[in-house]
Amino acid sequence: MTENADTSMSNTNDATAATTTTTTTTVTTATTTKVKKSHELVTATIKSPRYSYAHLELFSDTANPGDLDALQVRSYCTSALKQFLGTTGVGIPIDILKVEGKCCWLRLPRDDLPAFSAAITAWQGSFQDRIHSSLRIKGCSDWLGSLVGRDSEDKLWSA
Repeated sequence: MTENADTSMSNTNDATAATTTTTTTTVTTATTTKVKKSHELVTATIKSPRYSYAHLELFSDTANPGDLDALQVRSYCTSALKQFLGTTGVGIPIDILKVEGKCCWLRLPRDDLPAFSAAITAWQGSFQDRIHSSLRIKGCSDWLGSLVGRDSEDKLWSA
């Protein structure tokens, strides 16, 4: 008799636990169904990217200044950073992503972008064979996508 009593009590406890679990699951499922209409597979927010990007253009006195190459870009940037910040400026790592015609795209650490843009802006350029050449900043951003395709942006409002 004791066994029957224990068995019936355990069956009652199991039934209550199952009912409670079912009820909780139903409530949770109903709440989840009402709150979420779609499923998110992955969510990632980048608040502060590690790198920033700069779009530079060769500016010269002559009508046809020629094409830039990676060595010129490196030399001009190093000269500007050294003049503006000294040896600290030379230590800023710069990656040359692309050089095309008179334009180039650079990647540098995000924290160094203000100092870099100030150095390029303040740099007076170089003279070679009585021709003055310097770099002009066409755009700076934390996202490369916002710099790509801006070639004709200055022609948009001029007829």
